Amino acid sequence: MTIKQIVFPKQNKVVCQETEADFSLGVNDIAIKTHYSLVSAGTELAKLTGLQKVKYPFIPGNRAVGEVIETGAGVKKFDVGDMIFTHSPHVSHAKATKFCARISDNIDLCYASLVGLGLVAMTAIRVGQPELGDKVVITGMGVVGNLCAQLLNASGVDVIGVDVIQSRLDLAKKCGIMNIINPRTQDIRSAVMDLTDGHGAEYVIEATGNPPIIETACAVVAKQGQIILLGSPRGEYQTDVTPLLNSVHLWKDQGSIQLKGAHEWRYPMYDNGYAKHSMIRNADIFFRMLAQEKINVGDIITHIVEPQQAEEAFFGLLNNKDKYLGVVFDWTNQEQ
Repeated sequence: MTIKQIVFPKQNKVVCQETEADFSLGVNDIAIKTHYSLVSAGTELAKLTGLQKVKYPFIPGNRAVGEVIETGAGVKKFDVGDMIFTHSPHVSHAKATKFCARISDNIDLCYASLVGLGLVAMTAIRVGQPELGDKVVITGMGVVGNLCAQLLNASGVDVIGVDVIQSRLDLAKKCGIMNIINPRTQDIRSAVMDLTDGHGAEYVIEATGNPPIIETACAVVAKQGQIILLGSPRGEYQTDVTPLLNSVHLWKDQGSIQLKGAHEWRYPMYDNGYAKHSMIRNADIFFRMLAQEKINVGDIITHIVEPQQAEEAFFGLLNNKDKYLGVVFDWTNQEQ
């Protein structure tokens, strides 16, 4: 079968090309025709630029919405014609991964493509467990940081959004995040202390993956507070780690803090009878909030583009961050 796919043939190169693919299905396989796929900017740009090592040529992407076009004999939960979210790449047709979540008819399919990053954002809340009235600083108002802020805001948590890109802060405010800080124009520690009556934030959620920002987190977190690593740390960073270790170990000042990781795959994909939370439960909650319009994703999606515009889209995300935020590839006009 001839399909279209977006490929990184080498570092800093993006193409959309046709290729032949084997779509013979195993007993438990599901074949989908992709409708929309979302760019997970942090992960995919790291692989494009070589910040994260991959073997080229590399097919990027792992957040897609598609229509079931065929199922293996053992598939019982999905039928031909169902719309599902799955972690498949930027391709016109794919075999669904092990994780599949059904999308109901009342949800915009383009918006549904954000559920993958919604799962990422929700993990920080599950790991940290902030409570009603807590102050939470989120460093990085990209898609994940913005979604995390909105989810916390809906839970009655006081959110402080931080970013050096003013347009992303403006968008956060449009999405209901009233307290915003731009470190290029404000002293972040002073601003956070003003907003927390000198106490500091009970939680800092680091959503950029930029390792030096951990020092910023230590400066604004409250005593016995938590720093949650939501963005995957990338790139070399040389520093004296003793102040960080003392912030964890010592009691005085802003000491006795906890440092936690929040990767979405820490939870089982499906209900296993033991864990309360699972990826499918998180997906169902996110879809429900979408349907109830409790999350603003329409403004987060800044570009809906054809796959043939992949090069422009990726380098827009890389070099024009004030205009590019949420980028979705629309596969619905592709042949076959």
